[in-house]
Amino acid sequence: MDTPKHQNNFSSTTQIIARADVAIIGGGVVGCAVARKLTLEGASIVLIEKGTDILSGASKGNSAILHTGFDAPIGSLEWECVQNGYNEYLQINKSLNLPLQKTGALIAAWSEEQEAKFSDILKKGKDNNVHDLQLLSRKEILELEPNLGKNIRSAIVVPREFIIDPWSTPLAYLQQALENGGKALFNAEVTDGEFDGMSWLLNTQRGHVKATHVINCAGLYGDIVNSKVLGNCDFTIKPRKGQFVLFDKAARKLLSSVILPVPTARTKGIVLFPTIFGNVAVGPTAEDQDGRDDASVDKENLQALHNQALEKIPALANIPITATFAGIRPATEKSEYQVSQDPDRNWITLGGIRSTGLTSSLGLAQHVHQLLLQRGTEFKPLVSPIVPSVPNLAENQPRDYETSGYGEIVCHCEMVTDREINAAMKGSMPAGSIAGLKRRTRATMGRCQGFYCSARLAELTKGKFEDSIDVGKADV
Repeated sequence: MDTPKHQNNFSSTTQIIARADVAIIGGGVVGCAVARKLTLEGASIVLIEKGTDILSGASKGNSAILHTGFDAPIGSLEWECVQNGYNEYLQINKSLNLPLQKTGALIAAWSEEQEAKFSDILKKGKDNNVHDLQLLSRKEILELEPNLGKNIRSAIVVPREFIIDPWSTPLAYLQQALENGGKALFNAEVTDGEFDGMSWLLNTQRGHVKATHVINCAGLYGDIVNSKVLGNCDFTIKPRKGQFVLFDKAARKLLSSVILPVPTARTKGIVLFPTIFGNVAVGPTAEDQDGRDDASVDKENLQALHNQALEKIPALANIPITATFAGIRPATEKSEYQVSQDPDRNWITLGGIRSTGLTSSLGLAQHVHQLLLQRGTEFKPLVSPIVPSVPNLAENQPRDYETSGYGEIVCHCEMVTDREINAAMKGSMPAGSIAGLKRRTRATMGRCQGFYCSARLAELTKGKFEDSIDVGKADV
């Protein structure tokens, strides 16, 4: 059996900064969902994140679609987790004040070759327990989406696809964990660890964490964490960049559905989709690269995205571009989720969670809980857990500026109030960085991209993000 590296770094005098039943490495959407689930099931948890805030890695850049799983690998763990995650999100989103907008999706065929794949897609959807897929003619499509290019041939409609808020969702998950007794450590990269046969002592840049079980949800660095702590990893992260182009809010009237391409074996392809914040976006590209932090964009790929969007909706030619950005997906050499466990060392790895991770995160959390139950853990579920309500950022629900007493409008493009900004820096899960504050409020994300409001935002946040922020109630 491989042994952990650097275990001589520990001694009987090691200072322990947190103790918990379960340590969760990584503050992306999967880590936050696991933290929530295990807390509600009665475990004490500590989430360990190397960044200054949650969503510092792959989870912050995605298309924010709640998927039915119609095209997931049949019978796979991904399919199971997507289905379970989808169903649980529909059960809990109202209680957490998470927005949900039913748009449906159209798998659009623009060529005879693409149409030829429809029979397989319809069969796969049925095999995946998604029975409401329907084939639409060109006429039916244009009645539903009159602004689509007239060269559209046919489409499959997926009625139960939704758009959601990709940033408030993991925030709500972790906030519920924290308000029910959990703990989170930031600026705390895990460097190595030692298992003594009963529990783990993890070495982080902030100090040492002791836990009986460890769940590796480190995303783009999941293989590195396994190699550092366990001494080996059976998969390799191969970062895949996805660039996006975001159109101005004036584009929203041109599109009501998510427009999906006919997928390939390698990628789901370029999607044209409305956002919960009132924009329309196109992306992502699928660019394999070596850099795990390189979220740069380039003119050539952005122009190609823009051209594809205009081909599908010609009227977008008159709509300004609000922003461009990129996300990085933790792809591996295998297409499947890389979920594994080392039962002899109380370690579970959730790796290679790519484009379906936002939907499947709650399902993955359920799966982790089941694996722990199989190991004989005996947590006592909370009887009356606290259910926090996160602020609404979606355009299809009332915003803060519509209620009196908000103070001033700091970001006029996105109508963000100083009351929202001050609230985001307080509470059980305060923003740990300017980037985290933006994701909690949408400040600087509008037409001017912060040109007019950045100075005022700097005044309101002066001195707030200089120190490490730890939150929650774990035993320290």
